Amino acid sequence: MPATSQPDPSRRRRTYRLLAAAATLATTGALAAALPADAHDAHHGKPLPSRYQDVQLLSFNDLHGNLEPPSGSSGRVTELQADGTTKTIDAGGVEYLATHLREARKNNAYSITAAGGDMVGASPLISGLFHDEPTIEALNKLDLDVTSVGNHEFDEGAKELARLQYGGCHPTAGCYTDKKFKGADFPYLAANVLSEKTGKPVLAPYWVWKKKDVKIGFIGVTLEDTPGVVSAEGVKGLKFKDEVETINKYAKVLQRQGVKSIVALIHEGGLPASGAYNYNCDSSGAGAGISGPIVDIAKNISPSVDALVTGHTHAAYVCTIPDPAGNPRMVTSAASFGRLYTDTTLTYDRFTGDIARTSVKSANHVVTRTVAKAPDMTELISKWNTLAAPIGNRAIGYISADVPSTGTESPMGDLIADAQLAYGKGLDAGTDLALMNPGGVRAGLTYAAKGSEGDGVVTYAEGFTVQPFSNTVNLQDFTGAQLIQVLKEQVSGTNASAPKILQPSANLTYTLDLTKTGADRVVTDSIRLNGAAVDPAATYRVATNSFLAGGGDGFTTLGQGTNDLVGTDDLAALEQYLTANSSATSPIAPPVANRITIVR
Repeated sequence: MPATSQPDPSRRRRTYRLLAAAATLATTGALAAALPADAHDAHHGKPLPSRYQDVQLLSFNDLHGNLEPPSGSSGRVTELQADGTTKTIDAGGVEYLATHLREARKNNAYSITAAGGDMVGASPLISGLFHDEPTIEALNKLDLDVTSVGNHEFDEGAKELARLQYGGCHPTAGCYTDKKFKGADFPYLAANVLSEKTGKPVLAPYWVWKKKDVKIGFIGVTLEDTPGVVSAEGVKGLKFKDEVETINKYAKVLQRQGVKSIVALIHEGGLPASGAYNYNCDSSGAGAGISGPIVDIAKNISPSVDALVTGHTHAAYVCTIPDPAGNPRMVTSAASFGRLYTDTTLTYDRFTGDIARTSVKSANHVVTRTVAKAPDMTELISKWNTLAAPIGNRAIGYISADVPSTGTESPMGDLIADAQLAYGKGLDAGTDLALMNPGGVRAGLTYAAKGSEGDGVVTYAEGFTVQPFSNTVNLQDFTGAQLIQVLKEQVSGTNASAPKILQPSANLTYTLDLTKTGADRVVTDSIRLNGAAVDPAATYRVATNSFLAGGGDGFTTLGQGTNDLVGTDDLAALEQYLTANSSATSPIAPPVANRITIVR
């Protein structure tokens, strides 16, 4: 995949309309800057444009193929009220997102729609079953202008990402309809993702939006640690470079082309001090209300970049973080799953060709479900649901209540771990325990019927939404000392600042003391397997998914197991467990989630 600074204009109707040669851009900018604000056309007496032009930037991130309204907590946002209380609002669904975006664009002649990555990957059945072609089709209808890649864009590898960009039927599944998949109308930007063979970006590193004499450049990057959160096969043949160095490099490239207004699309994010989408992130000062990786990134990106659209953490925030010159700069994220969109006003100065940073305003808005559905999105969802229905509507189990996926230890995570232990024992009776990575638990199960299946029924589509990655269940041998080290890696090393707490099968218990730091947060003497202390010298058979078995999520010790045995995919293991342990008259109850004792 050759690196290009712009997508091929012959392939993309909308992109062609917005792009122009760099020399023309520079000349136009120079002419605009040379004219006074109240100048008039000498020949026709018509007033020229004013010095300042407000440009609307609509943005969202981490859609993850959620075309239908997400269920449970994944489909709600928290809103802070004037009296300090909070309320939850049902949100999300592309039928509603389309209506909100289209309404927001009205009376805004200068409007851009951008995204911060993870548009696809870890998607519900309606999109994931068809390798996310439905989501690309929906984004085209949404008039998305540009997006960065995220880590999940690499779940199926660089070749599949290129297919999503440029089109063509899936190499093994073929064409799903009578029309060839045309690919994305918008450019995917991957400035810091290089081919190991060529040393060049696998997709366009930047893109320029232009309308009349206004031009704004976009640079797109994903987190440098993408190889740590994606399967090894997905990132094979790729190198991921530092986010700051890459953005600063291409900011200079854009400036040399006469593009002074620059927005960075960064698939990396932060953690705001509040979970409310409308929390005032700057109430105690610029950068005071947010922590996490994006803070250091933002503080080191060149001041020539005017705003940062971020993602990855699925958090909602509108913050200013000081740039290297000490000036506040807008940093935004719109949660995930299409529940929010961000509306940012960029004031473009025609004299300088740059954004007047002190005039930048931004706010997150809820994608409420109280507006009319966009008919074209309803039609799209109906088309793909019809194709998915024979597979998705099949019942695989029964639950007595909601099985949430939230919390340090979640009932859904525990249920998956129990399912993998049961499956592991079926493969090898000597299997001792199971561990599930929290990032692989993409949703919970809701008791209320989503369709016509009835309350408490778990369909294959719902299970697919929970575990969409098609990982296998792997068995490996570890010493007791290694098992203890695995638990410590949850809160140390690369996971020290943002712990990744593995979800344990019911027979593994221990205490997590969050008042301590690093590996000491795992209380070694408290670790019990079937009620007995773990023997450092003994050998234990552990079931995990293939992502963890490869050392993913910073669990390097899990990549050192021996006597490997590869089983079926993880969703099949969950289905087998639900089928064996539940029925319409005897549904399974959610696990209590008390295997980890947490001290705060």
